[in-house]
Amino acid sequence: MKEIKDTEIRVIGNKPARTASDKPHHHARLRWLIIAGVLVTTAVVALLVVHRQPAEQPAESVFEEPVQPVQQHPLRGWIAAGDTITRRGTLLYDTVVNDIPLRLMRPMNVTPHLEVGYKCLHDTADIILMCQAADIRADNKKIVGAFVLHGKPLSWGLSKRGYCAIIDKEVTVGVADNSPLFEEATERGGDFFRQYPLVDNGVLVENELKAKFIRRALCELEGRIVVAETGTPESMHDFTQALVDIGVTNAIYLVGSTAIGWYIDLDGVGVPSGTWEPKIYKNISFIVWE
Repeated sequence: MKEIKDTEIRVIGNKPARTASDKPHHHARLRWLIIAGVLVTTAVVALLVVHRQPAEQPAESVFEEPVQPVQQHPLRGWIAAGDTITRRGTLLYDTVVNDIPLRLMRPMNVTPHLEVGYKCLHDTADIILMCQAADIRADNKKIVGAFVLHGKPLSWGLSKRGYCAIIDKEVTVGVADNSPLFEEATERGGDFFRQYPLVDNGVLVENELKAKFIRRALCELEGRIVVAETGTPESMHDFTQALVDIGVTNAIYLVGSTAIGWYIDLDGVGVPSGTWEPKIYKNISFIVWE
C-alpha cells in the first residue's frame, strides 16, 4: 500500500454503484406510464357515460287515477270581458248547471247601497240592478237580523250567519257569527244586512229550507260581485251546489220566490222581476246599484 503523508487523507471503501433511479431514462418512462394511466381512466369514464342507460320512468298503473290538468275557471272569459266594459248597465250571462238554468247579473260602473221602503221603486231610471235584501219577520214585520242603513243601525241580532257589508262603495260577502264589519259600517256610514249563508270559501253551507222556489243569491265570483237567479223553482241545496260548481267563493241568499227585482241591461232596456204589487211592508229592504 502506498504510504501517505500526514497532510493527505485516504478514503477507504468501494465507489458507490449507480442506481436505476439515477438513470436519466427512468424518469421519462415513469412520466409516460402516468400519462397512459390517465388516458385509460378517461376513456373508461367516457364509455360509461355514453352507454349508461336512462332511468326507467315509473309506469302508470291501471288502478291509479290519472293526474287531471288544472282547469280554467268556466266563466273567466265572461268575467274578463266584463272588466273592459265602460258603460253603465247589467252584464248578463245565461247558463245551465246540473240541469238548473242560471242567470248571472253583474252591475257595471255603478255604486251599491241599501234602501228601506218602496221609494226606490218610484223611479228606476237610474237603477241598474235592484234586489230585495233582508228578510222580514212574520210576527212583528221587522227586519230579521242585524241591519245598518247609511251608518245607522236599524236592527240587531244574529239569526242568520251570512252577511253583506257595503263600505266605501265596496261590497263584501261572507259568513261569520260576529263580523267586525257591522261596527265598521256603523262608524263609516256604510250598510250591512244578514241573510242565509250559502257558500263559505268555496264550501257549500247546508240550510234547512227544502221547498222549491225561484232562488237568488249575492255572490263573490273571481273577486267580482254578481247576483245569481234560477230560471226554475229549485231547492236551496241544489241551487247552492250549482253556485259552487261555477266557482263561487262566497255567497249569501237574497229574498227569492216572487220578490221584487229590476235590472237595466247594457242596451238600456229595463227588465222587472217578481211581483210588483206586493203587500206593504215599511221595513222592506233592497240592495241597489245605481
